[in-house]
Amino acid sequence: MKLSLFAALAVAALVGAAHAEEADDIREAGKAEAETFNARMYAGPPGNKAYACFVRRYDAEHLARHPKQKVASMKLLVSAEYDKEDKQLHNTFRLGFKYRHRSGDFDSSGSCNHAVFAKDGNDVRLGCGVDREGGGIGVALSKENNSAIVRLARVKVWQNNKPDDDAEESLLAGADDNIFRLDRAGNAECASLVIDRKELAALRRK
Repeated sequence: MKLSLFAALAVAALVGAAHAEEADDIREAGKAEAETFNARMYAGPPGNKAYACFVRRYDAEHLARHPKQKVASMKLLVSAEYDKEDKQLHNTFRLGFKYRHRSGDFDSSGSCNHAVFAKDGNDVRLGCGVDREGGGIGVALSKENNSAIVRLARVKVWQNNKPDDDAEESLLAGADDNIFRLDRAGNAECASLVIDRKELAALRRK
């Protein structure tokens, strides 16, 4: 199937996000599929602005079972905003996490375009990427919609909400760091990922 421009962009994001996937296995979701996925992601029609927050703090028992896992906790904020010019819904992401054996807060962010993709017609997800070949993540939902399934191979990160175009640090997938299941949480749990005051106020109202 010939991919549209948005499909090509999202496939590029997914190259570093979904392991063992090829471009031929990913197709652009139709309008109905996209609307259904957005309603699942945002617990209802997103309207002009919507947020979805997912969080996981790994306990000692889990980390003991996964000794190679580098991540101790992770937050994901996915947001959608209607663009009046192109009349499309655009999704973005913010990812925050703490390393297991390093201090400090690390984060990443980027665009998920406004396209939703499906593999084999049933595994619907967002393909999200960081600018300047910064890798990306794939975001799917559990069947119950109460968890986000985050897949990655490499995603560019920075420390303490300070994006640095010259930063070369990335969170790399490993034996225990390629798929993360995060639980849906209240938006307040993801407030630390937002630095713009107006957006923070909007987040807290949702």
